[in-house]
Parts: sequence; C-alpha cells; structure tokens
Amino acid sequence: MSPALPEGEPVPADGALPAWVRPAAAPGASAAAGPAVERAFGVYVHVPFCTVRCGYCDFNTYTSSELGGGASQVAYADTALRELDLAARVLDDAGLGGRAVSTVFFGGGTPTVLPADDLARLLGGVRDGWGLAEGAEVTTEANPDSVTPDSLRVLAEAGFTRVSFGMQSAVPRVLATLDRTHDPRRIPEVVAWAREAGLDVSLDLIYGTPGESVDDWRASVETALETGVDHVSAYALVVEPGTRMFAQVRRGELALPDEDDQAAKYELADTLLSEAGLEWYEVSNWARGGQTGPHASRHNLGYWRGDDWWGVGPGAHSYVGAPGAGHEPEPEHAGVRWWNVKHPRAYAVALESGRSPAAGRELLTADDARLERVMLAVRLHDGLPVADLSARARTAVAGLVADGLLDGRAAVRGQVALTLRGRLLADAVVRELTD
Repeated sequence: MSPALPEGEPVPADGALPAWVRPAAAPGASAAAGPAVERAFGVYVHVPFCTVRCGYCDFNTYTSSELGGGASQVAYADTALRELDLAARVLDDAGLGGRAVSTVFFGGGTPTVLPADDLARLLGGVRDGWGLAEGAEVTTEANPDSVTPDSLRVLAEAGFTRVSFGMQSAVPRVLATLDRTHDPRRIPEVVAWAREAGLDVSLDLIYGTPGESVDDWRASVETALETGVDHVSAYALVVEPGTRMFAQVRRGELALPDEDDQAAKYELADTLLSEAGLEWYEVSNWARGGQTGPHASRHNLGYWRGDDWWGVGPGAHSYVGAPGAGHEPEPEHAGVRWWNVKHPRAYAVALESGRSPAAGRELLTADDARLERVMLAVRLHDGLPVADLSARARTAVAGLVADGLLDGRAAVRGQVALTLRGRLLADAVVRELTD
C-alpha cells in the first residue's frame, strides 16, 4: 500500500496556478520572448503499472489483478496525453509556457510495461507542449525483463537518451527475497542492447536485503561494474509499513540487518565504485565525471536544486517556484507544490471530464523553501553555501566538522559538504542543520 497523499488546500478544477507565480517580463521584452524565469523545467511521467508487485515496494503502482476493470493500461498513454495538454494550457495561462523542457523522466511502476510506441507518443506530447531543449536528457526506468533490442531502438529513435535498469542484486536468492522476477544473468545483455541503441545506462542496486551477506553485496556491485556502465545508484533497503515485507519482518519470517551492516555495505560500494572511476555526486548516486559530468542524472539534480517540474500521472507531484524566490527581498510565497489523485481510475475520470486530476496543493513560504533547500542540497557532493543556513544552523557547523561529518576545508571556504562519515549519517546532519 503506497503512502497516503498529504493534506492540502483545494486546486481549481481547471488546475490554474496562483496568480503570484506569473513572472514579470524583462524590461523591453516582447510577449514572445518567453517568461523571465531562470529555473530549468523538467517533466516527470508516472507509469503506475507493474507485472508483479515487489514485497518491499510502497510506490503508487498496481498490477492488472489489483486494478481489475477499474482502469485501463491499454488506454493509459491517451489519458496521460490529456494531462500533458492541460499542463501546457495551465503554464501558458500562468506566463510560464515559454521554456523548453530540459529533462524528462519516465518512472513508476515499470514504464516499459507499456509498448515502446506508447512511451514515444508520450514523449511526443511533451515535445508538442513545450519543445525539448537542445541536449535534453530523457530517461526511462525499466526492468531487465521488460525490454528487447527492438523496444530500446524505438525509444532511442523517439528521443530517449538514457535508461535506468532496476538490477537490485546479482544474487538469485536476494532477488527472490525482494520478489524480483528477472534473471541476473540478463543484466550484461540488456546493458549491451541499450548501448547498441545509443542509450546511456544506469543500474539501480539495493543493499541490506534480509539474508544478504557482504560477499553477496560485493558480487552485485562488481557485476554492475563489469558491464561498464557510467552511472550506479545504490539505495539502502527501507521496509515501509503496509508492504508485504514489513509484515514478514513483523512476523519474524525475515530479519533486517543492523546499522553496522548497512554502513559496511555503503562503504564497500563507495570504495569499489570510486576505484572504477565513478564519483559520488549525491549520497546514493555515483557517475563517471561526477556531479558536473555527462552521466549524472540531470533530472534528479533538478529536484535537488529546486527547479520547476510538472508530474504527470496518478499520485505524481509537481512544483513551480515563485518569481524572485531565493532573492532579496524575498516574496511572500516561494512556490506551489501540488499532487494528483492516486488511483489510475480516479485520475482517468477527472481528465475525461475535463477537470484537473490534482487532489491538493501546498503554498510554500520562503522559510519552507529554505528548509527544503538545505535538506536536499546537503546530500550533494558540492553541498551548499554556509550562508544559506539559518543563523542557528551556522553555529552547528563547527561541531559537525569536529565530529567528522562535514569537510573542514570546505567549511573554511564557506561551503557545507559531507564527509564519507557524514554521508553515512546524512539524515542526522540534515536534522542538525534544519531543526
């Protein structure tokens, strides 16, 4: 069961944004010049379908048996295209329609359970609504058993530039515990197919699965590196309430590893990935060339840096910042975040009736935005300026340096940057800098 949506204020039926998001035109600029907005603009497309629901997953995803006749996977692309049309109108009405899209990310669920032609049509909807910026990054998530050489070629020809495979582990019994259905021997094959199609490739790994040994984890990281990929994400398993695995742990059927085991596996991954030439650029992400290189996920960097984005699909979240947010004098509002209804059927019904599928929204103050900036930016390799912290948080920096959690040399230069120990305790650092 995916988490409940947050509470928020109602969204107008037409999805209109607050009047204060409209940017002021630059002096002497014509209306055709586009909005005076410095932030990049990304689009996220949520595909809420999976062949099998993994026992640890609490994302807003559904199998065909869970949906029954209440929503149609076959018609999903047409439904999502309706939201893309609505999004283009809403942003045009708000004076924000002049920006080409810098990044597009198809997530889920498993986007590649849809036909490649459907994904291509959805990307075409993004292109029709706003245009794609030169060199735009277009990513889809995929399971190793949900692609073929032909489907990957179709995606590349449509304008996709990147695929992120959910590898998770190279050890069959670990995959079985996670309810993953693919054969780990398929990983090198699908990476080769994607590269032959001209796509950049990332592999996602999970550490801390019940029963996974350090040697199991080493084998998974080494197997990923043997494919020659230029980006790896490694996430600690979090067992969320409401999932099947949570119930298994509660009944004593599975035992979770302790914090020392998790830390040892993170340090091992960092060592192996660094030795292979992949640099960490966010606590859970490594890429050849690091944060500013060509293989870092620019879409995710947009979230961490506070760019604007529109989230398409059931349960998807969107964000638009206020003009002047982050500059002096600070505006009353820093941005607006909204989220769609969760169930695919409710989502489809709203759009079929001409209404926005948004379920609620939140108006962020300058303090809200500053807090979120610290929470997100501190996880990046480059961190954030000490000057961006509150006065109280600035007094905590020296203690965090003394505890080995922040880089002392970076602090002298006026920058908050995590050490390896700080990455292991990133949540504690964030609490210290935001409380």
